[in-house]
Amino acid sequence: MNVFTSVLRQQLQKPSALPRTLVQRAPTTIVRPTSAIRHYATVRKEHTPASRTINFILGTSIVVAGVVGISYGFDSRASIHKYVFLPLLHWTMDPETAHQVGIKLLKTGLSPRDTQEDDPSLEVKLWNKTFSNPVGMAAGFDKHAEAVDGLFDLGFGYVEIGSVTPLPQAGNPQPRMFRLPDDKCVINRYGFNSDGHKVVEARLRQRIKRFLFKNAREDKQATLEKLKDGGALSSTESLVDLLSTNRSLRDDRLLAVNLGKNKASTPDSVQDYVIGVEQLGPYADVLVVNVSSPNTPGLRSLQRKGMLEDLLRQVIQARDRLQSSYKPPLLVKIAPDLSDEELEDVSEAALATHIDGIIISNTTISRPNSLINKETAKEVGGLSGPVVKPLALKALRQVYKFTDGKIPLVGCGGIATGEDALEYARAGASMVQLYSSMAYEGPGVVRAVKDGIVKGLNGRKWMDIVGEDAKTK
Repeated sequence: MNVFTSVLRQQLQKPSALPRTLVQRAPTTIVRPTSAIRHYATVRKEHTPASRTINFILGTSIVVAGVVGISYGFDSRASIHKYVFLPLLHWTMDPETAHQVGIKLLKTGLSPRDTQEDDPSLEVKLWNKTFSNPVGMAAGFDKHAEAVDGLFDLGFGYVEIGSVTPLPQAGNPQPRMFRLPDDKCVINRYGFNSDGHKVVEARLRQRIKRFLFKNAREDKQATLEKLKDGGALSSTESLVDLLSTNRSLRDDRLLAVNLGKNKASTPDSVQDYVIGVEQLGPYADVLVVNVSSPNTPGLRSLQRKGMLEDLLRQVIQARDRLQSSYKPPLLVKIAPDLSDEELEDVSEAALATHIDGIIISNTTISRPNSLINKETAKEVGGLSGPVVKPLALKALRQVYKFTDGKIPLVGCGGIATGEDALEYARAGASMVQLYSSMAYEGPGVVRAVKDGIVKGLNGRKWMDIVGEDAKTK
């Protein structure tokens, strides 16, 4: 036992090798590539003429395919918009959200465009203006003047923004827009939701300033000096007078502003319209007085002869007081639900006040028995789409007869094809407007309608057939 203890004590007293081993850094081992690997990495693979040709063809094909794909996607005639994107929007979004997405795409320039030139036979001459085609975008789509240029790029000859009310208002509670897909119709009860005059005016003003900076026909430096001096910015009139084109900022297109009234205003008051003319008139090629929306209580009462005549006289006087040299023509928009007697009253008021035109028509409060989506049809609001066409056509023919064709008429309601537009023209419409058909046919409907018109004219001109039905009787 003593021997074992003595040996153990001696071992413990020896310097330990373990700590030195722990503190020493392990040697770094560098793995070097073998000669075979080095040879493979440094030798460049030689391309044969055949491989170069194949790579060139593949690369070129990819570039061409990308360019063609982008061009196809931005062409409004592309089937992908109607058969892929539109069903996707309908499937994933409620109508109002889809509407807002469409506005944002048009606003940002990510929307398709009409890439074709308008046929000369489509030319329209109205109000001492000439525009390239008779197909317009109806009011209600771009309510707040957010997507004016995007809509013109779709090929419209006339774009109508609004309705715009003097003060901002939210409109009716949601949901307030409904699709009737089997009928290709829409019911809306927006209730004049509007950003108000000030916001819309600011947008239109900013649009003009951008145009002056980028596209002024005079010397660009001189334009910058004018704007810099403040003379062109001090008043609406002087700013607009700098332009060398239409208020639309397109030589062959017209921009209209649709004026509405606030719900808080008294039903028989016309002051909202007068204010609208004064504030937004300098930005418009055309002004429209909306007295036919079914979603503002008491508004349609302004279509009565006495009240309508007083309204039209006051807005005409306000228009004539505008300081700008150009006085935009004034139109009134009426409902399709008026009786023949009421249509005659409207016609007499229009003739007496020398109004510049009548839009026929707004949405209808009726619900025709032919509707398929009967459950949705029970929703309160204005109905638009193909079922409105017979009502609007009947009203238009009556007004054309009562006015003896002396006042330009604008047809609106259920227009989705060139033949629809031609039917309105023969009934007396100098131009037409659409809205709901774009929600079901896609952005290509504008070009399709124009092509259909050209085909139906068969060598004649649009203006030659206006009122043809009445002339042949």
